[in-house]
Amino acid sequence: MTQTVPSPGPFVILAMPRTGTHYLEEMLNEHPQVLSNGELLNTYDTNWLDKDRLTGGDRALLELAYLRYPNQTHKKLTRVGCKINEPQFHDRPGFFAELARWPDLKVILLVRRNTLESLRSLTQARQTRQWLKFSSDNDAAPSIKLTVACCEAYFKAADDFHNRVARSFASTDLHVAEYETLLREPSACLAKIWEFLGVAAFGPSGTANLKRQEARPLDQTIENFEELRRHFAGGPYARFFEIGRRLTPRRSGKGRLAHS
Repeated sequence: MTQTVPSPGPFVILAMPRTGTHYLEEMLNEHPQVLSNGELLNTYDTNWLDKDRLTGGDRALLELAYLRYPNQTHKKLTRVGCKINEPQFHDRPGFFAELARWPDLKVILLVRRNTLESLRSLTQARQTRQWLKFSSDNDAAPSIKLTVACCEAYFKAADDFHNRVARSFASTDLHVAEYETLLREPSACLAKIWEFLGVAAFGPSGTANLKRQEARPLDQTIENFEELRRHFAGGPYARFFEIGRRLTPRRSGKGRLAHS
């Protein structure tokens, strides 16, 4: 009698840009039972050989991600996933709802406590076209200027996205991980993720290739930082401009993440 091997359980990493999703995925893929296949909605992601996949429907794309995913035969998988950044949903308006309907989906929402850090990093990457860093050289990214309108739009987009994720998935199917904790305490952060995904504990090897691209404080990398700080003083985003203060995530009345 032939026994059918069950399909690995699906998961997805959701995040705003520049919140450490590549770094998290690199560590997840060290686990012998877990496979994350990069950015499903990124045309240029080399994990996906089918360059025409984005011309198909949303359901077909998710079937590709979770049922016909790129295979690593040396792994006995119990979890398979991918990652999607918030801007990538814009070109596929119905994709988020289709994702939320996928059976038994586990969602890892990766957040950065200070959304301004995310915007600063995104702007630097766009200017330099350097999205990943693999060496420990001291080449500093360029300082940048940000407009008030750009900051307001990005902060609101982050709030709206995080709240949409919190509304769309049951608390038992959603795990919020913090970029800062991932950097500072990777073992503790991963231990919670393994438990959430229902796989055996597996410690990080400590040999991750990716390096942090910018370690300087915001006031040394944003040329008009003081101007922006004065504008946002007294408002809901003033805390993003308080250098040296350790930010903590806000929670909604249900205990879920409200703002990052």
